Amino acid sequence: MKPTYLAILLAAVLHPQLASAEEVTKPELEKIERMSVVGVRQRLEQAGTLANTIMKTEVIDASIIENKNAVNLSEAIDNSPGVKVSNECSMCGVKRIMLNGMKGEQTTILVDGLPVHTMISGYYAVDAIPTTGVERIEVARGAGASLIAPEAIGGTINIVSYEPTENGAELDISAGENGYRKLGFLGKGVTEDGRTRATLVAQYDDRDQADADNNQVNEAPMQENRSLTGRVSHDLTDADNLVLRVANIQSEIFGGPMLGSTFADGTASSIGNVLSGYDGQPSDAQNLFEDGDVRKRYTGKAWETTEWINTERNEASLTWLREFSDEWNMHLAASYADHKQDSFYEGFDYSADDKMWFFDARFNYLLSENQLLTFGADLRTEEMRSHSRSGSANPDYVSDSFDYDVKGIYLQDTWQATESLEVAMALRYDTITADFTDPNKPGTELDESILSPRVDIRLRHNDEWTSRLSAGRGYRAPLSFFETDHGILDGSLGFDIDIDELERSNSANYALSYEGERLTSTASIAWTEVEHLAALTTNDHGIPLLTQLDEKARVITSDIAVGYRLTDDMSLSLTAEHFDYDSVFKSSYAIAPVEKRVTLSMDWDVNDWEIFANLVWIGSRDLAEFGYEGYNRLDANGQVDPSSKKTTDAPAYVTVDLKVSYQVNDTLSVYSGVSNLFDYTQAGDEETPLFFDAEGAFDVGYIYGPLRGREIYAGVKFSF
Repeated sequence: MKPTYLAILLAAVLHPQLASAEEVTKPELEKIERMSVVGVRQRLEQAGTLANTIMKTEVIDASIIENKNAVNLSEAIDNSPGVKVSNECSMCGVKRIMLNGMKGEQTTILVDGLPVHTMISGYYAVDAIPTTGVERIEVARGAGASLIAPEAIGGTINIVSYEPTENGAELDISAGENGYRKLGFLGKGVTEDGRTRATLVAQYDDRDQADADNNQVNEAPMQENRSLTGRVSHDLTDADNLVLRVANIQSEIFGGPMLGSTFADGTASSIGNVLSGYDGQPSDAQNLFEDGDVRKRYTGKAWETTEWINTERNEASLTWLREFSDEWNMHLAASYADHKQDSFYEGFDYSADDKMWFFDARFNYLLSENQLLTFGADLRTEEMRSHSRSGSANPDYVSDSFDYDVKGIYLQDTWQATESLEVAMALRYDTITADFTDPNKPGTELDESILSPRVDIRLRHNDEWTSRLSAGRGYRAPLSFFETDHGILDGSLGFDIDIDELERSNSANYALSYEGERLTSTASIAWTEVEHLAALTTNDHGIPLLTQLDEKARVITSDIAVGYRLTDDMSLSLTAEHFDYDSVFKSSYAIAPVEKRVTLSMDWDVNDWEIFANLVWIGSRDLAEFGYEGYNRLDANGQVDPSSKKTTDAPAYVTVDLKVSYQVNDTLSVYSGVSNLFDYTQAGDEETPLFFDAEGAFDVGYIYGPLRGREIYAGVKFSF
């Protein structure tokens, strides 16, 4: 057995629903050993030679995902400590996963430790990432949270695939209000000698549009997702393991006019009719709604509020783990992703094909009983090409196509200084080139090299108390016009670029954890500063301009998580968080982020019953600090009515989720639950996210509260 520092060096003790990776992994590995199905990869993971971080890492395991009835990634991780899933468009439902208060594009999503998400995948893909077949989700906050993902300024989200230990299958079927349906299948296979382990995962889910204020324009779109994933892990020898994973994910989103309605132009609102009904002749702004008021029935043409996004993503990855000796092992990996998008944004059509390749060669060498050296090199190359028929009709149109290449080398020294003190010091050197390739925009926008250091320290004060300290640098190349203010909506004019620097960040995190027999807790504080932060504005001709802020931006995140096992059957948890953004960061957000949040949860598992309850409180906010300004009504001349100015005081609110499960027998379990029990929504209880800006232009992003209401559901799960 390797020294203790080689154990899986993951994070702090959190409340029972956010156990540390060590707590999650050890029982699983013990179960595998009992079943005599120990593959090369599991054995080395148990020895720890694949671990590359000792920083605080929250782990959302499969039981938490089930208790939340989370259909996709965004639902699984939302409201976890330091995590907020921001809904940034009421019509298309684009989601952004924010870590430690950073922007969504500053989060890197990995699958089994490898990047398979392209630049534009992070905007419409997170709601399509299925939770079927997911063993756990690891959330590491802070810059440089992964050796191979230095561009993760906010941190990384690593989706860990389920690896079977026996033959079998699981089928999960559920349905509920608002058109909610889900069908999830997990097939598991293990050969008699245990050398080959395979899974087949399929999931289908969809939801209807939501229109709580009945103005015939939705606050949450229709979304339909389909995914199919195959994964095989094979031990070639006692020292070699290969893992092949392939996946296909398809998603269709339709937002804007409520499907089934009839509009002023006579269009019966089906997806096909709306898209074919585009005539290029927009209505006057004051004629879009009755009396020019966004709170009343929509009277414009159906296509004028339509946002339709159809995406398909193909993923593939191959890894080879080779153990040369007790001291040496090698990990070679390659991943590929192809993200295709066909879309229509209120009259502007946009199609894109974004391909990414990633290669990594990593070596681990045990220098001594107390020191592990990890070193390697990686390459990421991405090619995105976009096209617009309506945009190309404009002779001044410039597309947002780009090429992006990163070459990096890295070194990490993990040192067990004493029995109580572990230190990991890492250093990356990267060369980055980025080029917008439209002939009307010649030249390379970015051609830089950067050195990114990181240090992680874990100190065990005694059996109960542990400190963790992490500090590091990260970077990111701002390339996508989807990033800020949903800028693609004005794409018919073309795009302009004024980017000549990488976003660069420095961050530091400290966490103090306590683990007792019944009480566990972690208090942490994180500081992040970013320079050259990307922002979207317009140039002198009114064309969307991707540029960068001159001032540095800063966010400080503090949180405490407490868990208490009240009885052997019942556990309670409390998490309280505060996010402090400076004025520069506030000016960069399209949607006001959370500033204060408290989460309470209960998990009661007695006999064959399990009852789960979760309450989330979001504190009030001053929207004016985030640049909110809007009006509900235009007058007959198309000017804003000053008396209809929208509020900039976002009230505090509470949401409650409940779920009850019953294990009928070894094969069958049934469950029922409700999301957003009290049916609180911004449009139903406060006001619509639609608005007119000061110039009288219509927009859709006046968002500060929940946009989907109560959803009651029920389901059955079969395990064979």
